[in-house]
Amino acid sequence: MNGLGGGARKRGAAPVSGERVYVAEIVIGVGTSHTPLLSLDGDEWQSRASDDFRSKNLNLSDGRWVTYDELDSEVGGRYADIAVPAVFREKSDRSQAALDRIADDIEAAAPDVMIIVGDDQEELYSKANMPAVALYYGDEIVTHEHELLSLSSPPSWAAKVTQGWAVDAIHRFPAHREFALELIDGLLANDVDIAVCGEVEDPTKAGFGHAYGFVIKRLMKASIPVVPILLNTYYPPNVLTPARCVAVGRALRKAVEASPSDLRVAIVASGGLSHFVVDEELDEQVMDAMRRSAPSELETIPRAALNAGSSEILNWVLTAGAIEHLSCQWSEYVPVQRTPAGTGVGMGFAVWR
Repeated sequence: MNGLGGGARKRGAAPVSGERVYVAEIVIGVGTSHTPLLSLDGDEWQSRASDDFRSKNLNLSDGRWVTYDELDSEVGGRYADIAVPAVFREKSDRSQAALDRIADDIEAAAPDVMIIVGDDQEELYSKANMPAVALYYGDEIVTHEHELLSLSSPPSWAAKVTQGWAVDAIHRFPAHREFALELIDGLLANDVDIAVCGEVEDPTKAGFGHAYGFVIKRLMKASIPVVPILLNTYYPPNVLTPARCVAVGRALRKAVEASPSDLRVAIVASGGLSHFVVDEELDEQVMDAMRRSAPSELETIPRAALNAGSSEILNWVLTAGAIEHLSCQWSEYVPVQRTPAGTGVGMGFAVWR
């Protein structure tokens, strides 16, 4: 056992001196959506659909923002036949099976530490300070109660979803300070001017959000220390380009492999894919490149396509840069059009080894 985490596995080639060289290694890559639908039963998905009918600000992949009525006028109720409870139940079953399979694969990979690439939606940060990309090096992950629960009349689905995201109350999970500090050094050495955060000062006011809590609660069968990367995908003007996300991901891999520890490292992309209007063509473009471990093909995704929820695709793009040396073992894509006009979410799940 070395000083950077219990249970680490020793490996490495023997140099001329005969001393064994230990290096950290990315042993598994994961991509997962974290939509509220994944914390609800299929029969409950209709409750989320009802919110869409009132929407006044839906993002399209051509950069336009439309109301639900405007979208419905363009689409003409194209998805009415599949926006029904029986289909919701079938897609829920497929999605939960994919999540179970990811959890099994993570357990089998036996990582000593998990890097989660997610986005902060004014949960820990705010408009007063929103770094383009940051890394947390504190001793523990502390979540913050979601603002949904402070509403005078929370939506019917709020309790289950916030529990699934581990933001129904303040929760504390182990982090990996030593490895995080090594990654910061490695990223700086590879020309990534990473922002940092070392503590959650007051979790009654701010803390880690759903992108991290969902992965920890749903995909970990046993506790794994976490190093969070917080990528600003949602809030202009400092959102990284897809090409820069790939470059940061590649630098992250170099930083991992520069660590003198013998840690087995998992890296998880949390979020996406297209929402809140499902764009199957965009999602399949992303999934195809991810399946083939071809991150360079993701560099040309139009910026206009990456607004609102769809911006979380950038979490996958950054992760793609870090795991291009791995092979995709399996993937699942579940487009969920929950209204006749096609609002909803494209859900993606995949594992690389």
